[in-house]
Amino acid sequence: MRVSGFLDSSYLRVSNYENLESAKKDDSNNNPSKTKLDDLTTSQKAQVAKLQSIDQKVKAHESAHINAGGSIVKGGANFTYEKGPDNKLYAVAGEVPIDASPEDKPEKTIAKMQQVRAAALAPADPSGTDYKVASTATLLEMKARVELAKEQTEKLTQKNGYTATLEDQ
Repeated sequence: MRVSGFLDSSYLRVSNYENLESAKKDDSNNNPSKTKLDDLTTSQKAQVAKLQSIDQKVKAHESAHINAGGSIVKGGANFTYEKGPDNKLYAVAGEVPIDASPEDKPEKTIAKMQQVRAAALAPADPSGTDYKVASTATLLEMKARVELAKEQTEKLTQKNGYTATLEDQ
């Protein structure tokens, strides 16, 4: 998986291409030349078993992102498919679009970045990209915390009649 445009845009896309609908059109359940499992060699059966396992793991992984992401998830999972020796399609990679843009107030950005991090780390086996997304969300959360602290300091100094700034302290 890869991240595209995390800091450049309002949406995060943890990616691996393809559209679920186009894959469904190619599904071998509608294919008259469907290969029966009994017609496969031992090696091909092992490949099918491996693809089935990968398919389950990929779908569970992306589902975990969706379940933890809640309102920041901006669409369903998209999968990259590989056709097995049995002519069926198996998900081998996936992506979930997530809104990782900062909010208008630091408090909201802090809460949102905590949710982005939780969504990124939700799968049982986070990928390198998932860790990168979580790390970036943590960085954006920390920046929002600094901004919030500055705002609170300014309010206190104004309330108490002080003119000190953070640099003076």
